[in-house]
Amino acid sequence: MKSRLQKYLIILSIIVVSVILVSLLYPIIEASVFNLFEVTEFTVQENILYMNGEINTQTSNQLKTIITSNHQIQVIVMLDVPGSIDDEANFPMASWVREHGLNTHLLSDSHIASGGVDFFLAGNSRTMDNGAMIGVHSWSDGINQAKDIPRDDKSHEMNRKYIQDMLGDDEFYWYTIYAASADDVYYMTNDEILQFGLLTEPILEK
Repeated sequence: MKSRLQKYLIILSIIVVSVILVSLLYPIIEASVFNLFEVTEFTVQENILYMNGEINTQTSNQLKTIITSNHQIQVIVMLDVPGSIDDEANFPMASWVREHGLNTHLLSDSHIASGGVDFFLAGNSRTMDNGAMIGVHSWSDGINQAKDIPRDDKSHEMNRKYIQDMLGDDEFYWYTIYAASADDVYYMTNDEILQFGLLTEPILEK
């Protein structure tokens, strides 16, 4: 009887550990698969490049190929860009956009969040029509939320430095990590958008 109970306990322990491992590894596996395919849609119309969809590892090559083949493009209009699956690819791509003097713009029905906001900040000129939605939140390492990690911890540096490079200071970075948890999104008011310098011009009324 005791031997059978021990066997059941061992099996139960294996099941519990397996469930925990799957829950921890699933985001990594999902991200790896997601990065295999082109998921960002681009459309060229004269000097405008319309951008729609999630940002992943493939987006950088897509964007650079289009821009280098269409030298007339001056502005990237972001439609619905809800985030990025790969910040380590997003930041260099966004810096490339800034280096090439491209502008970013949001229409009145545009929606950007998370990594999509980071990309928007790369615009040399950053403009938006009234009504556009900009969503921000914290990041998580899978265990800790960014707001719970000491400010001097090096894990902040990649995101913090990018914001500082784009906006001149890192105030917006610290604001975002307290605005909402990693599994939630906070949509900024127009006053907040202007306060943190996300735009280079006043909000446009259409």
